[in-house]
Amino acid sequence: MRKRIDDFLNNSYIIKSLFIISCILFVLPSLIYLFNNKTIYGFDKWFCFFMNDSNRNFQTMIYILILTIMTVLYFIIIKKNNEFFKGIKDILIYVLIASCVFIFSINFTSSDVFYYLGIGRLDSKYGQNPYYTTIKEYVDSNSVDESDTVLMQGYLNDWADTTVVYGSIWTLICKVIGSLSFGNIDIGIFLFRILNIGIHLLNCYLLYKISKKKIFPLIYGLNPYMFFEGIMCLHNDIYVVCFILLALYFLIEKKKLAISLVFLVIATDIKYFAVLLLPLFILYSYKSENIKKRVLKCLEYGVFFLVIAFIPYLLYIKDINVFAGIFTQQTKFAKNFYIIIMKYFGDFSVQSLSGEVESLPVFINQIMLYTFIFIYFIYNIFLLLKKKIEFEKEAKSLETFFVAFLFLLITNFQPWYVMWLFPLIIWQKKSDIKLIIQLSLIIEFANSVFLALSEEWENGAFFTFIVLGGVFICWYWNKINCIENDKITVKEVE
Repeated sequence: MRKRIDDFLNNSYIIKSLFIISCILFVLPSLIYLFNNKTIYGFDKWFCFFMNDSNRNFQTMIYILILTIMTVLYFIIIKKNNEFFKGIKDILIYVLIASCVFIFSINFTSSDVFYYLGIGRLDSKYGQNPYYTTIKEYVDSNSVDESDTVLMQGYLNDWADTTVVYGSIWTLICKVIGSLSFGNIDIGIFLFRILNIGIHLLNCYLLYKISKKKIFPLIYGLNPYMFFEGIMCLHNDIYVVCFILLALYFLIEKKKLAISLVFLVIATDIKYFAVLLLPLFILYSYKSENIKKRVLKCLEYGVFFLVIAFIPYLLYIKDINVFAGIFTQQTKFAKNFYIIIMKYFGDFSVQSLSGEVESLPVFINQIMLYTFIFIYFIYNIFLLLKKKIEFEKEAKSLETFFVAFLFLLITNFQPWYVMWLFPLIIWQKKSDIKLIIQLSLIIEFANSVFLALSEEWENGAFFTFIVLGGVFICWYWNKINCIENDKITVKEVE
């Protein structure tokens, strides 16, 4: 019996085929919906795995079952990677095949892509500045042809009454896709999905080129979390990962700081957290120079970064309100420990540092923000003064800042933000690599809360409890088990 199991697990063709089949099973409800409705326009079955309102508990069980099968097969492939794949070409082909399964999936756990396309259409077709005019405001005030399903689906979105909350580069990307969609939501979604698959493959290749190890494109490229959030739900965080990886590639492999910073600017002009990498990039490039030279280079390249980052905003800026979107999401609370505080201690009020009376979650967030800024500033001062700067060591420190930013600063935490942890995964300890992988998958399992109960904000507390509990269990399990007996991390990570 044991031999049969071993033969089964060692059979590359069977395991890889089963993984593809599990992907198909996950996409099957989407295919049935599209076959019956012919279009995604008007889709509103959020957190309904079968794309209907029947028996949410049964839907949740099927979702968990398929995700469990995908996860188990994923870990087997990771463990057996040397036997299953000869090289990076084989990996990329297989990742492409698995990714293409999701071309016709429906983003049933997030409607953000409809907002992306809506603002792109508002900009490209109707000549409106999406940093100052909302989709709802324009549609309500003008006669819009309802055959423009891109704009009309954006109008139905929860963010329709919000101006752009992303950086200017992302707005330009949305403008291009919105224009090429010709007002057809199905074409727009298809274009986005093809583009995201291309970005996904590029990310896999860059992880290989930077690490020289094929395990990392597998850890990233076949992770069910990446398929769901990056390709199925089409979140723009996958682009941030791409441009950070390009920045890392040109910094470490090509030793070209200026080009590296241009890519870091693009990442920052999509989502602003990427700017946290800027001091390390500059100081690492001049690690052999004296303190005075380092300071001068920080000033020089700091100005270079700001100028390049500001240029795309010239297409949109009228006043300081163009940056208002940076703060918009911080006014919302979802899926983190803040939501737990709000649910159980939301009635408590505290006098903030500015003297105003704030709710307890807002007050705690302010304290966290000031603390983060102070510690990050001190870290960079020490980095400036270091005689020897080792990128591997500093990448571990930056990953800690990313984790703190994700879970302590962001009030409107969303599952796809965990993608931010993957660009620096190459330099993390084996136990931390495991924990990042586990965290990404735990979050997808935790989403079953909304499948079973609906996406009310109170359910975010339950989601958070599952994530925190799951991460603690994984952390403890990783700690008590010897690295040599690890069943996830392979020798190639060493």
